[in-house]
Parts: sequence; C-alpha cells; structure tokens
Amino acid sequence: MTTSKFRLPLLLLALAAASAQADVRLATVFGEHMVLQREQPIRLWGWAAPGKTLAVELAGKKASATAGADGRWAATLPALKAGGPHRLSVSGDGSIELKDVLIGDVWLLGGQSNMEWPLAQTDTGAQEIASPQNAQLRHLRVPLRASLQPEANIAPASWVVAEAGSVADFSAVGYHFARQMQAVQGVPIGLLNTAWGGSHLETWMRRELTAQDPALAAAVKALPATGDDFVRQRRDLIEGRVKAWQPGLAWGVDASAWSATGDIDTDWPTLKAPGVWEGQGLPDVDGIVWLRRKIELSAAQAAGAAQLLLAKVDDCDEVWVNGQKVGGQCGYDQARAYALPAGVLRAGANWIAVRVTDTGGGGGFDGDAAALRLDTAAGAVSLAGTWRARVEQPRVATAPTANDAPTLAHNGLIAPLQGLSFRGVLWYQGESNTGRAAAYAGDFQKLIADWRAQFHNPKLPFFFVQLASFLPLQNNRPGQGGWAELRDAQSQALKLPHTGMAVAIDVGDAVDIHPRNKRALGHRLSQLALHELGLRAAPATGPQLAKTELRGAEVWLHFKHTAGGLRTAKAGEPLRGFLLAGADRRFVPATARIVGDAVVLSSADVKSPQAARYAWVDNPSESNLTGADGLPAAPLRSDAWPLQTAGKLYPN
Repeated sequence: MTTSKFRLPLLLLALAAASAQADVRLATVFGEHMVLQREQPIRLWGWAAPGKTLAVELAGKKASATAGADGRWAATLPALKAGGPHRLSVSGDGSIELKDVLIGDVWLLGGQSNMEWPLAQTDTGAQEIASPQNAQLRHLRVPLRASLQPEANIAPASWVVAEAGSVADFSAVGYHFARQMQAVQGVPIGLLNTAWGGSHLETWMRRELTAQDPALAAAVKALPATGDDFVRQRRDLIEGRVKAWQPGLAWGVDASAWSATGDIDTDWPTLKAPGVWEGQGLPDVDGIVWLRRKIELSAAQAAGAAQLLLAKVDDCDEVWVNGQKVGGQCGYDQARAYALPAGVLRAGANWIAVRVTDTGGGGGFDGDAAALRLDTAAGAVSLAGTWRARVEQPRVATAPTANDAPTLAHNGLIAPLQGLSFRGVLWYQGESNTGRAAAYAGDFQKLIADWRAQFHNPKLPFFFVQLASFLPLQNNRPGQGGWAELRDAQSQALKLPHTGMAVAIDVGDAVDIHPRNKRALGHRLSQLALHELGLRAAPATGPQLAKTELRGAEVWLHFKHTAGGLRTAKAGEPLRGFLLAGADRRFVPATARIVGDAVVLSSADVKSPQAARYAWVDNPSESNLTGADGLPAAPLRSDAWPLQTAGKLYPN
C-alpha cells in the first residue's frame, strides 16, 4: 500500500500524464476501423499544444508536424496500396494509437433521406443484416449538425465494421453499392455518410458558391452571427407566422378540451387534407397542431364497429372520436388505422380530433387521399378535404437545422472533411427542390464543380440517383410536373465529365417518397463507378437520346447505349410513356414502336408534331423503355420550351 506522503506526488504525475495525453488529438473523422483512400497522399490533422512537434506513422510511412499558434497540426503521408489492417500512431508529449486501419476506396455519401435511408428499413434489410458480411466494408455516419460558420471538426462518431447484425444503420444505397464494388475490386471500402433527410440542395453549398446567386447570398448574409441570435431570430419568425395564420387565437394555452365533442372550433382556420401544413401557410413551423373534423353519419353508418384510417401522419398523432381516445402512434411513413368499437360512433354529428406532433419537416396528414376515410358497416366515408386546425404550441429550434438557410449543412458536415481524399461521391437528392426545378440544373452543376475544387480533385467522380417515381398516377399531367422537371435538371449534370446518373423511375412508390428497393440503386451506381474506373466495358446508362427526326406525322427518336437493342421492360407489352405535341405545345400520349435503335412516335391528335417527351410526368412508373440489359431509359424531351418552374428561385 502507498503511504499518504507519496499519494500527492503520484497524483500530480498522473494528472500531468493525462494532460500530456489530452494535448494530442486527431480530427474526429479519423478513428479505429477507418478506411483511408488508397493511391493518394494521406493527409491527417488534429490539435495539440501550440508549438508541439509530433511524429506520425502508418504502415511504416512516417511524417512529422508542428502545431501552430491555434494548436492545429497537419501531416501528409505518402500514398499507400490497398491493404491492412495497420496501426496509426501520433506521438509527441502524449500519444494516440488507432488500430485496424485499412487502406482502400472511400466514397462520400451525400443528399437527403433516400441516401440516408438505413438498410434495416428496406425490402431486403432483414436478410442482409443477418447474412455474412465483408469486414473490409466500413461505415461512418457523420452526426447531423448545421452550423452558422464552417466547422473544423465533425461531432463525435465511430467507424462501424460490417459484421452480421451490425449493418442495420448503414446507408442502404451505400451498402449495396459497396458490396458490388468489393465483389469486383476486392479492396476495402469506406462509406462516409453525410446525408440529411429533407435537405435542400442549397444547404450543401459553401458560402463562396452562394455569393454567385443574389437570392442565396442575401439569405446567407442575413444569418445571425451567434447561436443565441439565431434562436431569437427564429422564435420571432415562427411566432409571427403562427400569429398571422390564426389571428386572435393564442397558443401555449390549455388544450385539454380540444378533443371534446361540440363545435368548439368554428373560429379556427382550416387545412386541406391530405397535405402538410408547411405548404398551407405555416412554413417551417414544427410543434403541436390540432386538426378537427365534424362528420354526419346515418344510423346505419353509426351502428356497430368501424375503422378510422388517417393515411399517414407526420410525425406523431393522438386521436379522439367523440371525446374518446382511440389510438395514436409515431412514424411519418406509417399508415394509420384505428379500430372503433361499437358505441363510439353515433347517428348524426360526430367529431374527430387529432393532435399532431411534428418534430421537423412537413407536419400533418400525408399520403393518399383514398386512405383518409372512415370505414363503417354501411360503407366508407371520405375524410379528405377541409379540417379545422389550430396551433397548440410551436417548437422553436435551439440550434439551426439544414434547411434554415443555404450553407448550413455544408458548414457542419462537409467543411470539416476538407483535406480528405475520396474515390468519388454518391449523391441522392432533389425531392426537396422540385418546386424550383429549373434552377436546380445550374446549381447542381455548380455544386459538383465546387466540391471537386474543395477536395482538390477536378476529376472527382460524382454519381447520382435520378428521382424515383412518386405521387398518385391519377395526378399525372402529360408533359408537366415539378418532379419531371427536376429529373431533367439532374440529367443536365451529365454534361460534366466524370459524372453518371442511375435512373430510378422503375423502382418508385406512388404513395411513399422512400422506395424500399435500394439494392437496385446501389447496384446501378456501382456499374457507373466500375465503368468510370475502367472495370466495366459498356456504359451503364440505359438508352440515351442521340438524335430526333421530324418526319411528317411521325417523330423518330434515335438512341445510343442501347446495350444490344431496345426493349420493353416486360416482353410483349406495348411501349408506354411517350408524348407528342404540336405547335400548341399540348402534350398527348403517343403510339410508339421500336425500329432498330429508334422509337417511332405518332398520334392521331397531333398531325404535325413538333416535340416529343418520354416519362415526362411526376410518376413515370408506367414508362417502360429499356435496353437489352434491362436498364431503363431516362426521361427525355426533344424540345427546349420554357419549363413551368422557370423563374422560381430560392426560397420558393
């Protein structure tokens, strides 16, 4: 046992050692089980006491660094071949040692929720999670953080090794991509996942890029300097919007009686359902909102048990019918169906009250109007249409989120990664920009070029998923739609070298913005990457329009990259999805036939066609042109007529 007179010196020594250890830090992105980019110089950085000289070693390669006045240090090691595991050590007065470091290919994942979407929530997720894994696949989920200024470090996070049971939270698209790449390349793959659900393109831009656009520059300039100022500004903004939307009605009051029967809501404003409230006068408002609906039922309809269907609710709901609580759940993508025992409904007036808690994004009823109804023994009663609504309590963020302004996601998630090397970028985003789709074309290309500049690689491969099919088929308008125009804007990025687009119109879901088949998209992205890397001979693009010919009453569309000929997705079915328009610019469905590598269009309603379009609707899932390899043709247009979203700019 140590005597008391020795305890204080020993304690001081221990504290000194701990202090020296704490003096040396690596940036959070560097951790055990990480993958570093092969065949490119390896740049490492971190912090130490100012002036400290550090020794860095990895796989027998050494470098030194000295911490600057701000404590930051950086060291560059020579390029390494694929392999490992290695140990990385950083030593000075203190030391760091990271084990199980691999050298391979690192892919940066960006975009919104369809890239973020976890493997566990896909159609093959359960089988994938339980199956044997390749431990040379690693995933780092960069914690979501929006920042007013560029951050020097990401929030704490850990690299995860792909093992049976450990891959549930991996990006599903990234996971399937990596498995395909490993099957061909046989090298370690690291996935650096920065995707943020619902994020707009503009939030991924850095300040220098937004300076080129007056609207974006003004939004960035208006950002407050501090977090406290931001919270104060947001509170004033949100409270002002709520006050304007429900004039004369207070919030933050006792709402316990709002579930009751009776016409207590005659002075409440209204919302259309389905339809989230952020698009109906409450933009950016999160928190608690009540929705109430009065319905009249016959004696036959009120008799016996019934079922209440509320489509989907973003995010959580509590539901009362005639003052009796009948259910509630959370999950913006979950269908709501609540059993009503006999006796809950009554002949005559009935009141339905729904208390919705929205934690971010839309807010309110979402999904298909047909799924918003009351099923009774005497038939269904539609609940789509007008509901009374009132804000109980708006939620004011205590920190910025991605879509509060341009640059914020970039500042928190991308800026801290500058200095890293990547094999390429995988991108799946655009759903949140469909309202200003025409502007997306130029902005997306600028973002690609700027990311390449930031990572000091003008040839950095950039592969992206074109938007999947979405929205009810019955709402399609031939030759129109923001989703159609956004897909066109995405395709224009193919003008840039070292880009590729995975078409997804055949894997969408009319009532769910998150198609669960992520395997197909990961596979298609991998085929683009393998072709770019010289490991796949044929382009993996699907048929692409090469030339348009107007021949009297017919339009001939000539295609390239047909992979052995044009086909329909299912043998023997007629071609669908082609449109023609004359000088009146009114598009109508066309009859289409395949002639070699061309599709010939005609329509009795268009005697002198001037333009053709394909899959040019919000939900083009019925469009069925493919190459012989089964890859779908991308939506296209032969015209350069003005788009409906032309002139719609941020933030509209």
